Amino acid sequence: VGMKKVCVIGLGYIGLPTASLLGTKGYEVLGVDVDSQVVDTINRGEVHIVEPGLDILVRSAIQSGNLTASLEPAQADIFILAVSTPFKEGFQPDLSQVEAASRRIASVVRPGNLVILESTSPVKTTEEVIAPILREAGHKVGEDVFVAHCPERVLPGRILTELVENDRIVGGINEASAEVAADFYREFVSGEVLVTDAATAEFSKLAE
Repeated sequence: VGMKKVCVIGLGYIGLPTASLLGTKGYEVLGVDVDSQVVDTINRGEVHIVEPGLDILVRSAIQSGNLTASLEPAQADIFILAVSTPFKEGFQPDLSQVEAASRRIASVVRPGNLVILESTSPVKTTEEVIAPILREAGHKVGEDVFVAHCPERVLPGRILTELVENDRIVGGINEASAEVAADFYREFVSGEVLVTDAATAEFSKLAE
């Protein structure tokens, strides 16, 4: 594995299984959440959500030293944003957590890094919310900081199996970003990794 350090922002139903899976695959993973109770629970090797097999996976990732939970992000090779995108009044998507997460990582992102949005989001979120925040922080998005959207399509009760076996749609804000992200997923996904652009990836998830 070329890129070893992964920082996962948001330790809910998507973030925690992803972080612990990568931890057991030999990545050095920092899981970040705004809730200190969640962080403390995970660092004890326990879980705050119910999902078959997740407690064993988290315990194993924590005990191996490959998974640590924290309130603050740190430098990494790959950043995965798995925060929630709930609805506001009138079914308007609330992207405040995606914006906040992008701002929080902007200061620790370095050239060569990959930033992936996994949260279900409206079409253009990757290009119009995340990319501009990273650019404002001085990053050359698409040139030396790669940005992609890879929607998560796991079913509760089968998350750990599906994280590995499902086909994945990987959409980059440009071709270089899509390729870097696809290479990362191919390291731990046995399903097919389909490469497209970010807006198509966002739309595919919404359509589903």
